[in-house]
Amino acid sequence: MILVLNCGSQSIKYKIFNGDFRILRKKAVVIKNQRNYHQQLAKTLNELKDFDGLIKVVGHRVVHGGAKFRNPTLITPLVLKELRRYDKLAPLHNPFNLLGITVALKIFPETKQIAVFDTGFYKDLPEEARIYSLPESIRRKYGFQRFGFHGISHQYAARLAGTKRVISCHLGGGSSITAVKNGQAIDTSMGFTPLEGVSMMSRCGDLDPGIVLELARTFSPEKANEILNHESGLKGICGLSDMKEILKKIDEGDKKSELALKIFVYRIQKYIGAYYAILGGCDTLVFTGAIGAGSLKIRQMICRGLAILNKPNKIKNLTIEPNEELAIAQELQKHAL
Repeated sequence: MILVLNCGSQSIKYKIFNGDFRILRKKAVVIKNQRNYHQQLAKTLNELKDFDGLIKVVGHRVVHGGAKFRNPTLITPLVLKELRRYDKLAPLHNPFNLLGITVALKIFPETKQIAVFDTGFYKDLPEEARIYSLPESIRRKYGFQRFGFHGISHQYAARLAGTKRVISCHLGGGSSITAVKNGQAIDTSMGFTPLEGVSMMSRCGDLDPGIVLELARTFSPEKANEILNHESGLKGICGLSDMKEILKKIDEGDKKSELALKIFVYRIQKYIGAYYAILGGCDTLVFTGAIGAGSLKIRQMICRGLAILNKPNKIKNLTIEPNEELAIAQELQKHAL
């Protein structure tokens, strides 16, 4: 059996699979108060004690593993210590991913634990997409490069699409767009951290670096980080960071919420257009993630304004429910881990 644990800042999800990837048990817990996170995580995993001895491996989704950790990796105390270095680069994700590993190690101490990285799908990005236009000495010293994120989800979606040229849109609390050619990611909207790219629920997305410098000078680097990660994006425009609430406010005539959604859709359209160009066309446009797969209205808004979809070029438009847990389990089996 394989247990896959997916810990995010606002949720704890797990699925237990047998050898044929049939789900034996699953659960999703919404965390409304992060102060209770550790307690709820321990309670949730303790419920699986009856599977102790039957679970052969625990797979963990880890968002950021830097340049060193790109392939599925056996968790050791040293690996766990090194992974903590990347908490600051993915503050909405990595601390919770690693907390899941820490608690699982205590509850299943004899079971092999493997980290599967969101960045893994992008380890072979072309240089022109991966390298930032910074001095080489600085890039090398500090490891500045495009890592990309949501790779587990994008790879799963592209595989199900089954065509040569895929543009995959993972839209949720965090959102990213990826261009895939022959099963290989060739560009993606998120970069060194999950801040880059389209406007998100509370993250700014693409921004003039001069604004970041001014924020750091005016406030502090710590406050600038708080603003960019937690107070920007759609929340910065309309004060809301839940798409269902934003759509409800739009129905009530709220102009700020309407503007926030327009910006969200517009930035996604720009990336789709750019990736259509670098792919030399597109066979399949895929929508996944909680918003991408969950909101017909937003999918229609995005597609309505795309001229490339109005041409007789037979681009397929697919909606794929996200299933990162299954994708991780399949990855573990593929590597015989």
